[in-house]
Amino acid sequence: MPRRQVIFQTGNYYHVYNRGNNRQLIFFERENYIYFLRQLKNHLITHGVDIIAYCLMPNHYHLLVYLKTDHFSKLMQSFTLSYAKAINKRYNRIGSLFQGRFQAIHIDREEYLLHLTRYIHLNPVCANIVEKAEYWEFSSYQEYIDLRQGNLPKIDQVRSQFTSADDYRYFLEDYSKNDKLIQYLTFEE
Repeated sequence: MPRRQVIFQTGNYYHVYNRGNNRQLIFFERENYIYFLRQLKNHLITHGVDIIAYCLMPNHYHLLVYLKTDHFSKLMQSFTLSYAKAINKRYNRIGSLFQGRFQAIHIDREEYLLHLTRYIHLNPVCANIVEKAEYWEFSSYQEYIDLRQGNLPKIDQVRSQFTSADDYRYFLEDYSKNDKLIQYLTFEE
C-alpha cells in the first residue's frame, strides 16, 4: 500500500473514516455498534485519543479525533483489527471487513471543525435512515444536544462555540441553507 499522505501529530484534529469492503455492511446488528464503541474506548480513548464526534453507519464510520499521542496509526490498526476479527468470528466470515486502511483528513481550521461535526451528525439523515439526527442512536449528536449524558465524546471544544445545546441543534438543522458545508467536505465515502 502507498504511504499515507496525512502525518498524524499530537495536538491536532483529524477526520477518520472507513467503509466496508465493497461497500458492504460492517455492522449487522445493534450489538455490533455497541461493541465497536466499547473497542473504541479500549483501544483509542484510554491511549490518548479524544473522540470529539462520531457516527456509525451500517457500512461505514466517521470519527472526529483529537490526538494526545504520537502512536495513532498503531492504535487505529489495533482497534480496527480487533473489531474485524470479532465480526469475522461472530458471523463465521473470512476476509477483509474494511476497504483498505482507514482514511484521514487533517482539520486545520475552526470553521472546518464545526462544519465537520454537522456533516458527521447528519449522515443518517442524508442516508434516509432516520428523519432527524437525534433519532440515530449510534452518533454523538444526542450528547451535543443534551438528550444523552455519555462519556465517550468530548464535546466541549465544539459546544463552546454555541450558547446552548439548542443553538447547536439550530446549526445542524440549518444545513440545507448553508452551502459552506459542501465547500469544506469534499471527500468520498
